[in-house]
Amino acid sequence: MGISMSEVLRATGLTRSGRVFDATRLIKRMLGLEKPGPRKEPFQSTRPDVAIAPPPEAVAFEAPTVFIPLQPVAPARAPSFTKHEFAYANELYSYRLYLPGNSKFVASSPSPLPVVVMLHGCKQDAADFAAGTAMNVLAEQRKCIVLYPEQRTKANGMRCWNWFETAHQKRDSGEPGMIAALTRDVLANPSNRADPARIYICGLSAGGAMAAVVAGQHPDLFAAVGVHSGLPSGAASDVMSAFSAMRSGPTRTALAKGKDVAVPTIVFHGSADKTVHPDNGDHVVAAALASLDASGIPLEKIQAVDGDAARDQGVRATQRTIYRAADGKSYVEHWAIASGPHAWSGGSPTGSYTDPQGPGASSAMLDFFLQHHK
Repeated sequence: MGISMSEVLRATGLTRSGRVFDATRLIKRMLGLEKPGPRKEPFQSTRPDVAIAPPPEAVAFEAPTVFIPLQPVAPARAPSFTKHEFAYANELYSYRLYLPGNSKFVASSPSPLPVVVMLHGCKQDAADFAAGTAMNVLAEQRKCIVLYPEQRTKANGMRCWNWFETAHQKRDSGEPGMIAALTRDVLANPSNRADPARIYICGLSAGGAMAAVVAGQHPDLFAAVGVHSGLPSGAASDVMSAFSAMRSGPTRTALAKGKDVAVPTIVFHGSADKTVHPDNGDHVVAAALASLDASGIPLEKIQAVDGDAARDQGVRATQRTIYRAADGKSYVEHWAIASGPHAWSGGSPTGSYTDPQGPGASSAMLDFFLQHHK
């Protein structure tokens, strides 16, 4: 059944003129609730000497203008990878920020985006690390923000994060404090549309070690952490103990000093790593499992080996150990890469310290991260 606009306007006119009863009858007829009676000629009279005025509904009236509010639509945003500076503790730190592109969206209710904080290794910078990990390519596909803080050569001549110094192993101070503050600054900018419940951090080598420190000191900020070819939090307290841990793994005495709270953790480490001993990856996993066990989350251990099939595809064999909860989420993953060097697994040769023959660490970390939120 169709309802014409002229009938709607006529009912409106009747209501405005005070003829509510007639308006109601008209609406009922429009809705099929009342059949129309026989048509009458309202302007005829049986007495020629009596003039009958037309009823009010026959008087022409101007239809009101109807405005339908539209939701504001923001213009499309192109992907961007920009360089910025951030002031912390009277020092300026450079960083790069990747924002994924999007088509037009309703500005009143945009979807918040996850944030991945990427910490480069020694002798690297943000642009090099972004190229080697190809994380921006995946972030565009998965719609993630990627933050790349940079170490200052003034703080470390080789651009290593100073994960091994006690001044940089505390909450909200030193380099961990700067990284957390920068992350909060990106989060606070409404134009970034960052999701505070989905903030993740990962890094390579010294960056992986610092990621473990930052996540352990700020578990309220980060929902998961990735450590690639790095060391566990508390592995060293000075340069000498750092070299010792890198050569042969951390001592139990050093790890006992750590009081960090673990978060869901994914670890990548190559068995042929000559810079950071693979035992360090085992210790990162052990620390995460100990904290999760203390929290009362039961986990099932699942092991899988990607061997012959991987080698046939030109990819290094990998043993994956996954600790999964009853809800299907993996809370700890350990990727032990056979003959893997000290390099980002599955990385692009356009960046330094990458291993194109390894399984893709960037995609595996994103898959792991996006399972978790605060």
